[in-house]
Amino acid sequence: MKSKKWFLLMALTLVLSMFLAACGGDKKEEDKPAAEPDKDEGKTEKPAEEAGEPDAEQVLYLEESAAIPSVDSAIVEDQVGFNVLNNINEGLYRLNQDNIAEPAMAAEEAEVSEDGLTYTFKLRDAKWSDDTPVTADDFVYAWQRAIDPATGSPYGPFMMSGVVKNATEISEEKMEVSELGVKAVDEKTFEVSLERPVPYFLSLMSFGTFYPLKEEFVTSKGDAYATNSEGLLSNGPFVLTDWDGTGDSWTYKKNEHYWDAETVKLGEIHVNVVKDPATGVKLYQDGKLDWTRVSGDLAMQYRDDPEAVIQPETSVFYFKFNQEKGGEKTPLANVNIRKAIAKSFEKEDMVDVVIANGSLAANYLVPTEFAFDENEKDFRDLSGNHLEYNVEEAQEHWKKGLEELGVDSLKLEILGGDTELSKKMDEYFKSQLEGNLEGLTISLKEVPFAVRLELDTNQDYDIQVSGWGPDFQDPISFLDLFVTDGTNNLMSYSNPEYDKLIEDSKGDLALEPEARYEAFAKAEKILLEEDAAIAPIYQRSLVILQKPYYKGLVSHPFGADYSYKWAYISGK
Repeated sequence: MKSKKWFLLMALTLVLSMFLAACGGDKKEEDKPAAEPDKDEGKTEKPAEEAGEPDAEQVLYLEESAAIPSVDSAIVEDQVGFNVLNNINEGLYRLNQDNIAEPAMAAEEAEVSEDGLTYTFKLRDAKWSDDTPVTADDFVYAWQRAIDPATGSPYGPFMMSGVVKNATEISEEKMEVSELGVKAVDEKTFEVSLERPVPYFLSLMSFGTFYPLKEEFVTSKGDAYATNSEGLLSNGPFVLTDWDGTGDSWTYKKNEHYWDAETVKLGEIHVNVVKDPATGVKLYQDGKLDWTRVSGDLAMQYRDDPEAVIQPETSVFYFKFNQEKGGEKTPLANVNIRKAIAKSFEKEDMVDVVIANGSLAANYLVPTEFAFDENEKDFRDLSGNHLEYNVEEAQEHWKKGLEELGVDSLKLEILGGDTELSKKMDEYFKSQLEGNLEGLTISLKEVPFAVRLELDTNQDYDIQVSGWGPDFQDPISFLDLFVTDGTNNLMSYSNPEYDKLIEDSKGDLALEPEARYEAFAKAEKILLEEDAAIAPIYQRSLVILQKPYYKGLVSHPFGADYSYKWAYISGK
């Protein structure tokens, strides 16, 4: 796992030497809390150390969980779209086989000014799939388009505001798009001006929103741009074909104009949407798929299969405790009530028996094997565990909380998903909480993901099973969620000391990595140990079935899920 350790180390070192992550394509709060795995146990992929050479027809058959909503880099906000973008396009940097951000469209490492506010990228001699050159103007156009309020980009303002100079003002329509801090110095030199030093800036450069766009092509297509295969232009390893914009299948074909085409071994990848895991397993067994996800009871059934791979993820799930509903304080505004609930359910049994796919019990918010300091130390080793299962302590907090509220019992509702696994998890929580906290009655509200998002937005819930997957590799991707009035807070949590620590990490401590990590550790302790604003549950993993001849698949802990650039078939 040296790859993940060195990624952050490299990012911080580059900033300091004046020369420097991205959702889970946004995996944010996905309703998949039941069929996804861990980081260290079981069989994991070793994409950089595959054996054998390509020795068969290089055609691969894969499945996706949903159709492609969009392949417009300014509009994409889902995991399927980001996966497609990552394989047909490329930004200044790309996550490599070891998940280190390395120059891609950039010919070399960025030159960074002494104050950390200006990045200069020299572009390599790369081409679009129409055999025209990729230029600095392509990046200027793409970034300006993504921040332009008229475009309606979900990620442009989210990624650029407070980072790229003037992005916030432009997104708020207080400045013109042309005033964004980006400039084409010449055809092959792209310059970016930042609002503040950003230690993780180069990890952002591998994220889909920051990919280039050829203005002439986009404008010539008009409303048809990125609506089907003919409406796309690629500068990445593959081109997208056989996609009509609505169908449940598409094909990747090797892009012969890609600057590193020699590395790409696969000639074609045929993808079909498979929404039912059981169907995917059947197609896999029939030889019609080379790779498929396994979830629910199937994950338990196939976990020990010789062709099963447990793929670690960096998504962490937790209880959100809503402290205010309808303008009134809820019982969960009481810190002892929150601590009682947070410590009263057995996480190890839940991940081993209920989820049973290699997921990890989590006593933290920032995931393990994700962020590392300049000494290669996992942030988890620095911050430690919080809110561990302890029935005796939970009952002491519960008694105090009830006394402070002047009641002897409480009725609370858990808001969760409507999948079979989500329902099993909710039943487990209900049994644990009611069994360990006398006087507590739990009701369950299990709804589709879209409904849960609406209830979350309106703060119409008591306890919610929620989760987050990072968009880039830095603890702040998680810790920034819970600042006062944050757009993802939505539970009326507020702690001025916590807010200051997060703000300092973006300002005075931005170029002091050791002090910055210490601030993060202190902030996580406040959020969890002191305030129990949320209650961590588990860090997710995924069980997949993969044919032994399918080699070189690279999975990423943040941003897009997979890269097929290095994949190949050997020994089929």
